[in-house]
Amino acid sequence: MAGTRKGTYKITNWRKYNESLVKRGSITFWFSEEAIAKWHHANKQAKVGHPFVYSDTAIECLLVLRELFQLPYRQTEGLGKSLAELMEVIIDIPDYTSLAKRAAQIGVSLDVRKHTGAIDVVVDSTGLKVFGEGEWKMRKHGKTKRRIWRKLHLAINPDTHEIEAETLTENSCDDACQVDDLLNQAAGRIKAFYGDGAYDKRKVYKTLQKRRMKAIIPPQRNAKITGQGNFRCRPLTRDLAIRAIRRQGRKRWKQSVGYHRRSLSETAMYRMKCCFGDHLKNRLIQNQETETRLRCKILNKFTHLGLPLFEWN
Repeated sequence: MAGTRKGTYKITNWRKYNESLVKRGSITFWFSEEAIAKWHHANKQAKVGHPFVYSDTAIECLLVLRELFQLPYRQTEGLGKSLAELMEVIIDIPDYTSLAKRAAQIGVSLDVRKHTGAIDVVVDSTGLKVFGEGEWKMRKHGKTKRRIWRKLHLAINPDTHEIEAETLTENSCDDACQVDDLLNQAAGRIKAFYGDGAYDKRKVYKTLQKRRMKAIIPPQRNAKITGQGNFRCRPLTRDLAIRAIRRQGRKRWKQSVGYHRRSLSETAMYRMKCCFGDHLKNRLIQNQETETRLRCKILNKFTHLGLPLFEWN
């Protein structure tokens, strides 16, 4: 009996997608005239101490270049001075200490496009290394120093591939406790929440029920039904999922509810690590939060430039 042929896909807009990939590295796209026009701080609000010289736009512009090209603070300062000289623009460039201090305070928008109707979100987390030996060192000589990680939580819109919300926590923080923060960040109404078994917690179901969101979360394999047949209240979403899995099996249940859309969150994490690596450059948690948020903003910019369209063969 002949084996089943594995499906493949072909990109249909390769020329346009190729142009978007090239444009990602364009300096003029990031160091724009609009950023230069807002370079100096207005200092409209009263502030104790020396007033700010550079606006948040100027600091964010240089920090974006730092993340885009994976530079230390000192090299970022040098890159900014070189760009100002090449563009023949008379502006002062913040020194590396100012960049590091302001990075811990600046607020960064993810630049998510406005959507009119309700959206779905797929949520997951991944680890980013702060300190520790590389994999080759571990393989050859074993663990000799402590390894420190941070956990990045993402909420992705599966239709646009944009990052709607993100949080950065300690490695010991569980995924379920970040659901409220992620949903509070997302703009507009959310109709469905996709998550893996790590979100199979009562507090998550209560949060989603309160917000009137559909929970698409696979129950754990040893899950028990909470409300029995004589339970007068409305059937719980988790109980309905458990009964459906018992009838048709876990695999068919996932296919029937569209659970596999959740894999798009893993795709976003793969894209992020391909573009920026799996390490964080900063040591302070405040700077790390800004660092990861800038990475998410850049990925959203990449998404706006263009995504591949494909058809299955």
